[in-house]
Amino acid sequence: MQMNDNSDTAIHVLPDAGSNVSKKAQVADMFNNIAGKYDFLNHFLSLGIDKGWRKKAIAEVTAISPQQILDVATGTGDLAIAATTSGVQKIIGIDIAEQMLHVGRKKIAERKLEEIIQLQAGDSEALQFPDNSFDVVMCAYGVRNFEHLEAGLKEMNRVLSKDGKLVVLEFSHPKKFPVKQGYQFYFRFILPVLGRLFSKHSRAYTYLPESVKAFPEGEKFCAILRNCGFTNAKARPLTFGVTTLYTAFK
Repeated sequence: MQMNDNSDTAIHVLPDAGSNVSKKAQVADMFNNIAGKYDFLNHFLSLGIDKGWRKKAIAEVTAISPQQILDVATGTGDLAIAATTSGVQKIIGIDIAEQMLHVGRKKIAERKLEEIIQLQAGDSEALQFPDNSFDVVMCAYGVRNFEHLEAGLKEMNRVLSKDGKLVVLEFSHPKKFPVKQGYQFYFRFILPVLGRLFSKHSRAYTYLPESVKAFPEGEKFCAILRNCGFTNAKARPLTFGVTTLYTAFK
């Protein structure tokens, strides 16, 4: 099915603009390269605030008492691990970066959560699950990296059960002075330098602010969700708008 990429400006932001391979392949390679440092950098570069963001996302998950959850672009499994507090019976996390999944499986084993959480390789644009399989589909900081945003969102809608809930965390931009100016300075000048220093990857933390800048946030993203079949789409800015918590229903 041909997708309309007019609303998907982030597709044109690539980890390596000079490469001839697809965005999907570039993203997988980038995260495989930084997998060993990913968790440390997440907490360090966000000053630990990312834990609070996930807690708020899981409160939205818990509100509908789900039994089956799909965590798309699960990475090292932080959101999936946090979701075990919801009373869920089964969580499946998928990601295209096998090294991220390897780190996640070790964390899950250390916490003895293997009976609840299963991590597996998977593509957000071609989910290997039947229609109406999950009560909740969630994604933390992954939709921005989809090669075709609407294709991934439509797949997430397809595998949601009737009245199922979508929960998405994604970076956004503060709008008010002086947080806006401080955020822009940090994202443009500080984060790429620190990310490159610790991850040893030249582009990963330059790609991050570029992809955030291109992403259709707030009401624009809610409109895309509605176009992909979701209802009651809402955007809730967190921490002055540094990140946004999106919810919607099938």
